[in-house]
Amino acid sequence: MSHNGEVTDVRDTGVAGPPQGSRLHPRVTSFRSRSSVLTPTQQGAWDRQWDRLGRNVADEPLDAEGWFGRSAPLIIEIGSGTGTATAAMAQREPDKDLLAVEVYRPGIAQLLGSLERENIPNVRTLRGDAVDVFQNMIGPASILGIRVFFPDPWPKSRHHKRRLLQPSAFALFADRLIDGGVIHVATDHAEYAEYVAESGDGEPLLSRLPVGTPNEVREAAVPNSPMRHDRPRTKFEMKAEEQGRAVTELLWRRNNR
Repeated sequence: MSHNGEVTDVRDTGVAGPPQGSRLHPRVTSFRSRSSVLTPTQQGAWDRQWDRLGRNVADEPLDAEGWFGRSAPLIIEIGSGTGTATAAMAQREPDKDLLAVEVYRPGIAQLLGSLERENIPNVRTLRGDAVDVFQNMIGPASILGIRVFFPDPWPKSRHHKRRLLQPSAFALFADRLIDGGVIHVATDHAEYAEYVAESGDGEPLLSRLPVGTPNEVREAAVPNSPMRHDRPRTKFEMKAEEQGRAVTELLWRRNNR
């Protein structure tokens, strides 16, 4: 739920160029500039936990089983922000492994602090470009689910090319999902919701799952979905609701090969 990098930011996508400038990516990335200075508390969590729970994006295929120390279904959250939803959902899904992809260093540090304080064992984090992760680190038919909560809508027409959730991304995600795997998107931007819906529906390897209101999605099981969708309401979402921006939940299931 945020974007980061050494100088990055945004509202929650986690898709951005390499943090230290060592992984130059040719595509246009979907993040905005913002400071990444850590507070003393955040720095402490980073110093204690990064080497064990975090890594920078790389070209090597991800050995999730080796990193998590077990074999379990893997869910990837793109743009975990400060990790509020990540930590809460991980606690509700102890049988799943969650990989949080983010570029905003203070957000990652906050997540690391939450994992440490609450002793949450089933979360790891990658810092860098999410598309880079899916292209170079994740193999076909290898993950159970993908979560993208409140990605930056880039509302101006000239910036639409920066949007993460485009047809090419849905094709990539569909290839990486196992049969029956699910993509879960939440956005408070009405026009972007329509764009995302059209992009996802246009991918032949995906089928839309019917959902109700955000509260219904969070409080009830979604038919034919192998993972939970009861994400917590964040401060960002509550602010959107106060300003009259309705949240749209979108889910797709990967068709059998």
